[in-house]
Amino acid sequence: MRRTFLISGTAALVTLAFTRPSHAESMRRIALRHSGTGASFDGVWYSGDAPDPEAMSDLSSALADEGCDPPKPFDPAIIGIVWEVAARTRLGSVLDVHSGYRTPRVNRMVHGAGDSQHLRAMAMDVGVPSGRMPAVAEAARKLARGGVGIYRQRGFVHLDSGPVRSWSDGGTRSGNGFNDDRLTRIAQAWRLGR
Repeated sequence: MRRTFLISGTAALVTLAFTRPSHAESMRRIALRHSGTGASFDGVWYSGDAPDPEAMSDLSSALADEGCDPPKPFDPAIIGIVWEVAARTRLGSVLDVHSGYRTPRVNRMVHGAGDSQHLRAMAMDVGVPSGRMPAVAEAARKLARGGVGIYRQRGFVHLDSGPVRSWSDGGTRSGNGFNDDRLTRIAQAWRLGR
């Protein structure tokens, strides 16, 4: 009986060792450049089972508005969303980020929403070639893990880790499928640069 238990236990350990992903397989790398500030990050942001604290600090700095000192800690969930969408759609080796964390002053200057996820360090506007926007937005919508906005006129897709909803600069579609006039007005003001 004891021999059977030992053999079974050894077999279970061997099975776990071979089916568990290696540390290298669970590491996630991201490369991005903030087009407004020129700051960049290229490295492993998620190692093993959790976001790497040092990498998250570096990402927070790279994704912040110029002069933001200290930078607001960025939400790992939005990094994960952007990473997954980029991987699924093969966006490129270095992501072009138009906007990450916005200070209230910058948010007012760009006529961002008063409750913008950018103010919470929970959003990124990622530059996407116009022909790829529908595929990128659809991949993000399928994740159902936050907001997705398409800004064709400005050449980016907005991704955030807030409530699930979607919109575009040509109209909106909220998380429940109904139009949201407030989001339409925000999108139109953003498109017109007001």
